[in-house]
Amino acid sequence: MSDDDGYKRTIGKARPTATDFMEIGSSGLVQYGGKVQEDFLRQLQGRRGVANYREMADNDPVVGAILHAVEMLMRTVDWSVDAADVNDEQAITYAEFVAECMQDMTQSWDDTLSSVLSFLTYGFSVHEIVYKRREGPDADSPSKYSDGLIGWKKLPIRGQSTIYDWAIDANGGINGVTQEQVLGETFGRDNVFIPIEKMLLFRTTVKYNNPRGRSVLRNAFVPWYYKTKIQEIEAIGIERDLAGLPVAMVPPQLLSDNATSAETSALNAIKELVRNIKRDEQEGIVFPLAYDPDTGNLAYDLKLLSTGGRRQFDTNAIIQRYDQRIAMSILADFILLGHQATGTQALSVSKIQLFLDSLSAWLTAISEVFNSHGVPRLMRLNGFDVTKAPSINFTAPSNIDLGVLGTFINQLSGAGAPLFPDEDLEGYLREAAGLPRVMAEEV
Repeated sequence: MSDDDGYKRTIGKARPTATDFMEIGSSGLVQYGGKVQEDFLRQLQGRRGVANYREMADNDPVVGAILHAVEMLMRTVDWSVDAADVNDEQAITYAEFVAECMQDMTQSWDDTLSSVLSFLTYGFSVHEIVYKRREGPDADSPSKYSDGLIGWKKLPIRGQSTIYDWAIDANGGINGVTQEQVLGETFGRDNVFIPIEKMLLFRTTVKYNNPRGRSVLRNAFVPWYYKTKIQEIEAIGIERDLAGLPVAMVPPQLLSDNATSAETSALNAIKELVRNIKRDEQEGIVFPLAYDPDTGNLAYDLKLLSTGGRRQFDTNAIIQRYDQRIAMSILADFILLGHQATGTQALSVSKIQLFLDSLSAWLTAISEVFNSHGVPRLMRLNGFDVTKAPSINFTAPSNIDLGVLGTFINQLSGAGAPLFPDEDLEGYLREAAGLPRVMAEEV
């Protein structure tokens, strides 16, 4: 081969350099020393954010209803393990093995997914991978199988409130997480590091490769915040309307700058009395009976002023507006239909379908973590061919309008389409309508 032939083959083809294989930039994530500060609201950063999101999930009825609906729908989803090649016996064997591992954990698959769903509330969920040898039911880590292979023992969650900081490299890659463990009142606290290879990280979004993701409640925080404040003011207003607004009249000397210490103490006691007036089983007030020697008027007096009528603002309508915005931010405002004067069946069907579509996207995010990290690591530990790794998939939840489906079937039939007999079609229609399947006739 001549030098000219080698020269011709390199014309128009740039030779790779060391820089081409290097990562130079970073993700741009705002973090300092492993503590992520991507959210511009301090209330939603770090552990403070975890506490606020937990309060939203545990205290707010609308948020709680939405998250409960998500969990219940998730539990109805059917999961399957599909072989990489249905014509390859080894690939089929690998799929059966992964399916066995899913059902051979100390925690059921549904319960594991239930804890994974906390990534919706907090934006992320960390689960440590704990393996075991499958050495039968009498082993230290019991198993249904005795083939000596390595399977999943459990995938326990590491609580979001215990996450101390993240190990993030110069390019924004995630190397692991530090968890703070409470050892007890007498033993204090201890930190443990969980490397990324030993855990599964579920996130709602991977923007900037933020290990904390982004809570689905993020856009609901502002309306929730104002709603809770209005509810507090409303409760105080109701109490004051029932009890009356207390007004205490005291001698001017108690309010003057040259009041004695005894007079200041008396004034503070009266102020405390006014603040604590409530209508309850302990109600009652002891107040001094004294008259001004110059005017003959009462030196001390206490009155309860009643409300002048309705307030200028309808707090119920304001709270309902914020409830709607909270539900709307999670595409779940269909749960408010029936509680309001408006809303049609067609609108509810479309809203529910939109919610189910977002639910399918979250399920996809969960399955991708297992298929990209969980299953390949399990395969490698057992010395299996990772190129034949199976995939964990789900059947997306659906909201079938039987009226629309029936009309469609009727139109097809009227157009002359041969529909029946068809066992598969009949089975699908019966399943969609919740009807029992036809039992096969005994031969």
